[in-house]
Amino acid sequence: MPARTTPDPGAPGGAAPGDTAQVRDAPGDTAQAHTASGDTASPRTHRRPRATGTATGGAPVGARHIAPLDGLRGLAVSGVLLFHAGQFGGGFLGVDLFFVLSGFLITGLLLKETRAAGGRVDLAAFWGRRARRLLPALAVTVAGTLVLVWSFGTPTLLRNALDDAPWVTANLANWHFITEQIGYWNAADTRVFSHLWSIAVEEQFYLLWPVVVAVAARGRKGERRVAALAAAGAVLSLALMIAFTEPADTTRVYEGTDTRAFSLLLGALVATAPVTRFLAGLLTRVGERATASISVVLVCGIGVYWGTADGQHAPSLFQGGLFLHALTAALLIACLAHAPRTPVGRTLAFGPLRRLGRLSYSLYLWHWPVYLLLDEERLGMTGRQRTGVVIAVSLAAAWLTRVLVEDPVRFRARWAKGRAGAAALLAVVAALAALWTLIPVPRTGAGSVDVTRLAPAEGTQGTQRTQGVQGLQGTQTSRGSAEIVLDAENGEHLLPAMVNV
Repeated sequence: MPARTTPDPGAPGGAAPGDTAQVRDAPGDTAQAHTASGDTASPRTHRRPRATGTATGGAPVGARHIAPLDGLRGLAVSGVLLFHAGQFGGGFLGVDLFFVLSGFLITGLLLKETRAAGGRVDLAAFWGRRARRLLPALAVTVAGTLVLVWSFGTPTLLRNALDDAPWVTANLANWHFITEQIGYWNAADTRVFSHLWSIAVEEQFYLLWPVVVAVAARGRKGERRVAALAAAGAVLSLALMIAFTEPADTTRVYEGTDTRAFSLLLGALVATAPVTRFLAGLLTRVGERATASISVVLVCGIGVYWGTADGQHAPSLFQGGLFLHALTAALLIACLAHAPRTPVGRTLAFGPLRRLGRLSYSLYLWHWPVYLLLDEERLGMTGRQRTGVVIAVSLAAAWLTRVLVEDPVRFRARWAKGRAGAAALLAVVAALAALWTLIPVPRTGAGSVDVTRLAPAEGTQGTQRTQGVQGLQGTQTSRGSAEIVLDAENGEHLLPAMVNV
C-alpha cells in the first residue's frame, strides 16, 4: 500500500446542470447557477454556451455564473489526487470542499425554482436531472472498472469489487462500508470502489434535501425556514459526529451521511436569501479591498488546515475540526459569489484550474481504480514518477468519459433524447447487471481456509491468536465469514493455532 493510500476522501458527484439550470456542485459540473446548458447547447458539439459575464455582488445565487467556483473544484480534486498518491496528507479535505460546494449550488438551484414557481419545486424533474447528470458516468466507470479488475487485478481486488458494486450502483456504498466494518483509513488498497462513499453521501442528500426545501419554502418567509433548517441540521450533524466518534476507527463518522451532512448544509445555508443578503450587506459596507483581504485570510486558513491535518491521527478533526473547515469553505464561497474579481477569485478562475474543475466528476470516479491497478510493482516506478503516470492515465480516462458519456447525455445528443435516451440508460443498467452476474467470484486461493468450518485441534488453547504469525493473513468477507489465507511455505504447520481465532 503506497504511503497514504487511504480510501478516498471521496469526491462528490456534481450538482448537475439540467433542463433549467447549469449549476455544478461537485466533481464534474461547472460552477454555474443559471439557465440550462444542457438544452441550449448544440447536440452536435455538446459544447457549453459561454457565460456572458461574471457575477456581481447583488445577483442572487442561481442566476449567474460564478467562475472561481470551477477553480475551487479543480483545487479540491487536485488535493484528493495527491492525497491518494501519498504526496499530500491533508488532500482528503478536498472532499469536504466538494460537499460544501454541492450544498451551496444545489440549494441555489432549488430556491431559484421556488422563486419562479411560487414556492414549488418539481421534484421529479430535479431528480431526473440529477440522474441524467450523474448515473451514466458512474455506470460506465463501474462497468469499466469491473472488466479491468477482472482482467488485471488480484483475486482479492476482484472479489471485493463484486461485493461492493451493487451498493455503489444503489448509491449506498457508505453504509455498506460502515455496516461491514470496512475501515476507511486502512482498507483502501483492497477496494477499487472505496472512494465512492462520498458519491453516495451526495446522492442521499440530493434525494432528501429537495423534499425539505419543497415543503419549507412554501408560503411567506419560506427561505427563512430553509435557512433555519439548514443551520439546525448542521448543528445536529456536528453533535452526532462528536457523539459517535470512536478514536480507534472513525469510519462511522467520516462516511456516515448523518455525520457529514453539516458540510452540505453549511453550503446550503449560505445560498439562502437571508444569509446572502446579510453577508452581501456586510461585505458591501467593508468594501472591496476588505473583502479581498477576507478571502485571502479564508484561503490561507484552509491551506494551513490542509497542510497540518492528519486524518485518523487528528482527533480534533472529528471534534469540530471538519465543521470549522466546512464553515470556512462556506464563507469563502460566499465571498467569491459576492466579489468574484478579487485576487483570490481571479486566481481560482485561472483557465487550467477551471478546466480541471469541469473534469472533476469523471476524474474523481476513475482515479482510484487507476491508482490500484497501476501499482508500483506493475509500473516499476515509485514516488512522483508513478504519481505523474497514474494522474495522466486518470485524466485521459476522465476526458474520454466526459466527451463520450457525460456531455452527450447532459447536452441532449440525439441518441440521449426521449425514448432513445431512456432505452440507452436501460441498456447500460442491464449490461452492468449482466456483467456483474457473469464475472465469476474468484477463489482466494488454494490455501484459503474458512475458520468457522474448522474443528478444534487436540491440545489447542482457545486463547491463541493469529496476529503477528508469519505466513498468515486474515480478512473479513462481506458475507460475514472470516477467511484465513496461508502462505504456501509457512502456513501449513499453523493450522492448530487457527482453530479458535
